[in-house]
Amino acid sequence: MSEITTTIAALPHALPACPNARIALFTLRRMGAHGLHDARATHALFTMFGEGFRRPLVLMRALMTDLATTAADTIAIAPCCCARMTAAERALLTVIARIETAPDTARLLMSDLLGVRRVDPVLASLAAVSAAWADDGRPICV
Repeated sequence: MSEITTTIAALPHALPACPNARIALFTLRRMGAHGLHDARATHALFTMFGEGFRRPLVLMRALMTDLATTAADTIAIAPCCCARMTAAERALLTVIARIETAPDTARLLMSDLLGVRRVDPVLASLAAVSAAWADDGRPICV
């Protein structure tokens, strides 16, 4: 199998066109790889939200904690500079974008991603993140 085929198999999705989703993905990747208190993730949210960055930052940290403690297996994330997304990253962004409009679909996606049936705490965190971004006029769409 060629290197390109292997890369596409591991990273099957292109980055989202939505700039808000790209920043959310960057933040998820940085916190997932470098910890909840990653300075670059914090700076990205500060740059995007200005003085109101604390709410999205705290909610992203809570989401990452919920994902890590609830998941039955590891969640695949790509390096923050990668120009493609893993299936898990795509699922997370899809759930954030649709948690308010399609909660049943969001529940099924999260259950599949996390490998557990009870995903209500994670869905609550995802809804809070989605609301924080939308309240500031930056809805996440995929």
